[in-house]
Amino acid sequence: MQSKLNLDQNLIAKARNSAKNIAADTQKFIDKHTTVAVERTVARLLGIDGIDEIETPLPNIVVDNIKDGGGLGLGAAYWVGNAMIHTGKEPQEIAEMVSKGELDLTKVPVADDSKIQEVIKVLAEKMVQRIASNKNDRDEFIKNLGEGPKPYLYVIVATGNIYEDVLQAQAAARQGADIIAVIRTTGQSLLDYVPYGATTEGFGGTYATQENFRIMRKALDEVGEEVGKYIRLCNYCSGLCMPEIAAMGAMERLDVMLNDALYGILFRDINIQRTLVDQYFSRIINGFAGVIINTGEDNYLTTADAVEEAHTVLASQFINEQFALVAGLPEEQMGLGHAFEITPDLENGFLFELSQAQMAREIFPNAPLKYMPPTKFMTGDIYKGHVQDALFNMVAIMTNQSLQLLGMLTEAIHTPLLQDRALSIANAKYVFNNARDISSEIEFKNGGIIQSRAQEVLQNAADMLNEIETEGIFSTIEEGKFAGVKRKMDGGKGLEGVTKKHDKYFNPFVELMLGGAR
Repeated sequence: MQSKLNLDQNLIAKARNSAKNIAADTQKFIDKHTTVAVERTVARLLGIDGIDEIETPLPNIVVDNIKDGGGLGLGAAYWVGNAMIHTGKEPQEIAEMVSKGELDLTKVPVADDSKIQEVIKVLAEKMVQRIASNKNDRDEFIKNLGEGPKPYLYVIVATGNIYEDVLQAQAAARQGADIIAVIRTTGQSLLDYVPYGATTEGFGGTYATQENFRIMRKALDEVGEEVGKYIRLCNYCSGLCMPEIAAMGAMERLDVMLNDALYGILFRDINIQRTLVDQYFSRIINGFAGVIINTGEDNYLTTADAVEEAHTVLASQFINEQFALVAGLPEEQMGLGHAFEITPDLENGFLFELSQAQMAREIFPNAPLKYMPPTKFMTGDIYKGHVQDALFNMVAIMTNQSLQLLGMLTEAIHTPLLQDRALSIANAKYVFNNARDISSEIEFKNGGIIQSRAQEVLQNAADMLNEIETEGIFSTIEEGKFAGVKRKMDGGKGLEGVTKKHDKYFNPFVELMLGGAR
């Protein structure tokens, strides 16, 4: 891609190399640790599902039993495989026995390591084949039905009731949406378990459960056939159950997942160690399943100034890119996030927004960038808000963005209604159609405002990454250099769920999925 911004390619390479070293250094810690969420994910991928009489998920029961017995460092696959050899039963039956108090996994006589791995590998391969089949199904749908042009029109539903979400999602697809994101209920990211079954009560969103994923996937497939294009489904793979939700999404053919390496640390006060270990396995799963991840750099600009702190967004994008590559996730699935969040009162603010968006496009040319709408400076004036969204859409088409989360004119007033969503889709379709090829028609003034701004942001980001490379990601976060939020290494939620791996630890899905992803 030819640079319209005259960016220094050597500086980009330097920044990327710093981010690579940051990720490699952090990976040394990740490789030595596991978490309760990682092991619950392994349990789910081995076929364990359901709840007990008080609605405690069986994966939690199994992993808590292992953790209480001091065996978490060996991994859930080790203990479940050992119990299969000892009892002759399948993982689901074993989980039910543990739930009833009939079996204590760490008290079972231990079989030969090779036999344990052999019995588990058979089950793991079946699940990996199921997920690979889902990926093939998606490819077939797109081949047969087609898809909308980029930027994909990305809208949200957030009623709290999955059945009402279905009605709104199908209406949005008929209006022209390409991606439906089911907003997760407020606070679910802080639950250290995944609720079970279809849900009809949620605040500000709907619970992310495997059954809800299945219901919505079926509904979007049906409306996709009706409108003649594949409709992608998005949910939130973040929080204390990050890898579990990735696994459920892979099993039910979700297409897009919010999956940031740092978001939970900064904005939900989830422990640094816990989040970094969890994000690695979640991204391995998403990478293998063909899921586009969305990262959360846009959130930095809700707590920090979008002009002064723009370089932190770019620095985080570089870091998220490298964490994703380590997990085997290709560039074509990295929906790196950025946002249209400069105050509209700033003179030439539109030029700054255009500069930032073009810079992201040039630095990450193969990534399906996720561009977020104005929210921080939406006032409730629906007429001005609609104009702000139109300018946001104009930047998107001028800079070849990929996933366009549409702004709503009623932002800052209420959760979008059907008519709000329809107006936003019409706004985007109007702008995109009338300026479809504008990107190939324009260049930017050499040494002008747009070029100079991008070059300044890139330089600041490269300097920041150089500092992080020296200090390490843990110290950087403790000092509050991202979004102005400080988090301590041993602080936050979920630290008690982090455990060092035993020398004999094994997770069959890491090897199987990483091999397939690469």
